[in-house]
Amino acid sequence: MFTGIIEQLGRVEAIELGPDSAVVTIDAGDLVADLELGGSLAVNGVCLTSIRSTGGTAAGTDANTSAESADTAAPGRFVAEVMGETLRLTGIGALEVGDEVNLERCTPASGRFDGHIVQGHVDGCGELLHRDDHAEWSILRIGIPHELAPYTAVKGSIALNGVSLTLTAVSAPHEARAWVEVGLIPATLTHTTFGRLAPGDPVNVEVDVLAKYTARLLSFRTPTISPLTGSPASADLHTASAAPPVQASTTSATPSAQGNDYV
Repeated sequence: MFTGIIEQLGRVEAIELGPDSAVVTIDAGDLVADLELGGSLAVNGVCLTSIRSTGGTAAGTDANTSAESADTAAPGRFVAEVMGETLRLTGIGALEVGDEVNLERCTPASGRFDGHIVQGHVDGCGELLHRDDHAEWSILRIGIPHELAPYTAVKGSIALNGVSLTLTAVSAPHEARAWVEVGLIPATLTHTTFGRLAPGDPVNVEVDVLAKYTARLLSFRTPTISPLTGSPASADLHTASAAPPVQASTTSATPSAQGNDYV
C-alpha cells in the first residue's frame, strides 16, 4: 500500500520490449538501495515488482556488488517486468527512455499516513486537457474515463500519476467528457512530474478505494423483509444503484500540496 506522497523523481533508463510485455529499468537512486527481489515500487502510481535486488547504493559499492547480474541490478536501478495489459491500460506504455517518473516506496506499518489509501492499482488512463499556470500555483484539468466519474467528488481524494491530491472541481453528470481539476502549489509542481506535464500527456488515475468498495457493496444490496407486511422493504438486488450519486461543482478552491486537503 502507498499514500500518494512522492519521495523522489526517477528517470527511465531502458525499455526492453517483448511480444506483449516489457522490462523497464529506472534510475531510482538511493530510494531503492535496500529494495530486495520482489519488493514494490510505485512508478507514476503503478505498483511494480522488482525482479532484481539492488547491488547497493547509487553512490557506489565494491567491485563484487556493483555489476548487474540476472538476479542483481546495478546500484540505484529498479528493474520490473510490465505485462501487456498494464502497458495498454496505463501511461507506462507511453514512457520513453529519459522520461521522468514519480516514485514512492510502499508504506511501512510504522510510517506516517500523510496522503490517502493508494493501492497502486490504476483504474484508468486519462490525459491533461489544459493547465492554467498562475504566478504561485497552477490549476490542472484532467480528462478521465467516464466510468470513473461517479467515484469523484469535490474535496475528495484521488491519485493522479501516483500523487495524492484533493479535487477542487469535477464534471457534472450530464457532461459528455468527464474531468477533474486539482490545484497545485510550487512544491508539488517541482517535486513531481506535474511541473512539466503538457496537454495531451497521459495521466494514470486511481480513484478513492473507499468509494469503489461503497459502490460495490451497494450493487449487492439485498432486499429486507418488512416484519409488518412481509414484503421487501428495500431495492431489489438487480436494481440497486451501481454507484452513489455525486454532486458536481465547477468552483475551484485553494490549491494544496500533494496529500494535504484545503479548507
